Amino acid sequence: MASGRSILKNTFTVGAFTALSRVLGLVREMFQSRLIGAGMEQSAFTLAFAIPNMARKLFGEGALTAAFVPVFKGAAESESLARAAKLARSVMTMVLLVLGAVVVLSMGALELVVKFRDALGLHDMERLKLTIRLVKTLLPYMIFICGAAFGMGVLNSLGRFKASSFMPCILNVCWIGMLAWISFFPELRMDQRIHRVAMAILVAGAAQMAFLFWRMAQAGVVPRLSFAGWRDAKVVLVWRNLGVAALGAGAIQLNYLLDQLLAYCASPWAAGVIGYAERLMDLPLGVIGVAFGTVLLPTFAGLFAQKDVAGARAAWGASVQSLLFIMLPAAAGLFVLAPEITAVIYEGRAFDALATVRVSRAVAVYALGLGIFGVQKTLVPWFQAQNDMKTPLRVSLVTVCLNAVLNILAVALLPVDWRHVGLATSTVICAAVGCALLLVRATRTNGSLGLGALARPVARMFAASVAMGAVLWAARPFAAAACAGLGAKLGPIASLGLLIAAGLALYAAAALVLMRDSVRALLHRRRA
Repeated sequence: MASGRSILKNTFTVGAFTALSRVLGLVREMFQSRLIGAGMEQSAFTLAFAIPNMARKLFGEGALTAAFVPVFKGAAESESLARAAKLARSVMTMVLLVLGAVVVLSMGALELVVKFRDALGLHDMERLKLTIRLVKTLLPYMIFICGAAFGMGVLNSLGRFKASSFMPCILNVCWIGMLAWISFFPELRMDQRIHRVAMAILVAGAAQMAFLFWRMAQAGVVPRLSFAGWRDAKVVLVWRNLGVAALGAGAIQLNYLLDQLLAYCASPWAAGVIGYAERLMDLPLGVIGVAFGTVLLPTFAGLFAQKDVAGARAAWGASVQSLLFIMLPAAAGLFVLAPEITAVIYEGRAFDALATVRVSRAVAVYALGLGIFGVQKTLVPWFQAQNDMKTPLRVSLVTVCLNAVLNILAVALLPVDWRHVGLATSTVICAAVGCALLLVRATRTNGSLGLGALARPVARMFAASVAMGAVLWAARPFAAAACAGLGAKLGPIASLGLLIAAGLALYAAAALVLMRDSVRALLHRRRA
């Protein structure tokens, strides 16, 4: 099917640029840890940068894109690109004005905090002054990144994924460039260094928005301000959907905050350990799962605008099969090789062998849910594409409550060294429950999604992945012994590389034996 072929091609495009961004992000973190450290300055920066990031997740790439893309895509499909462009300009103007007002009010509130700091009992002046300075520097980034997210939604709706998936690379390149520049000036104080990083982020945000607005204009949607059409029915629909989607995103952010607080209660190190484990999980999930989620929203929106529910079902089935073909072996590899992967990437200096054990336990649990996390990212766009923001919101609220109960039980009942594993297990269980609820609702609303047709190929993928994992588990000591002569530093790296290469070869052989039809279909979609 044409939609299945285009989905896979677009997913490879988004995934490739996302992978590039992840690599640049890793380089950035390596630079920053050495030049800034983990002291007061990094703490102030983390808090300051969290504010525009929260706005991005609530009103940018998450809620705004989900609310806007189906309406814009429907207008472009059923009416004309010119009509859709007018809609886009009206929504963009309102978004930028609202964000501008939020930034101005926030700046004023910060000035009041500084003025009345003594009455408020804020005596940690050095940290407070730096945090406020960084927040004031980074607040305008909220406008830029949400404007860029809007441009990303427009381009994705028009099937132009390269520019939007390249956008995060601009931030990382500017960030790395500033850190490289700072390295030539060792006399700079830490607060001066981190403020220059904040300034680089601000410049990067402006560049991201300018780049995507330029590509919007090339695509036929000129991004100029428009104060007309604010009462248009489609504009009102976007804002109504945005409100519901923002509530759902807020529930997810609340869930994340609750996880952090309970991890802090679990033990002094649990929150950090879970953070390290999540970053390892984000490598496959962020590249593959996010890529499919990005591509599926405009694809589903176009199919539902044409009332082609059968086409949407086929597109979803093909996407899930392609996603699990990659996610299931990745999950098996992460589960089996969690200690080796954690040690090679993190261990050294302040990160000791005990930390490796703790992180690898959480990684192994998260790996069990990797396929579930990926499928969940294909189901949420199914509802968003139909302008149904309430179903994902309801499911989010159910999983937030369930997650809270399970997390509290984990902290109260498990031994200290296993509480963080309980928190990770809760995340996997809640994702599975969320997937089940979304599937049930989608079936009731749109009929069967074709799960029966997926059962046999997915079962074969699972069997091949388990077989690969079992062989890797047995081969671990032999690989370590074979590479021991290379030394304490190169030996573990070579051993892990050998195991990964063996795993890839094993899964490829199993795929050719057990999943010949699936591989043939996958390659056909990729070439088409």
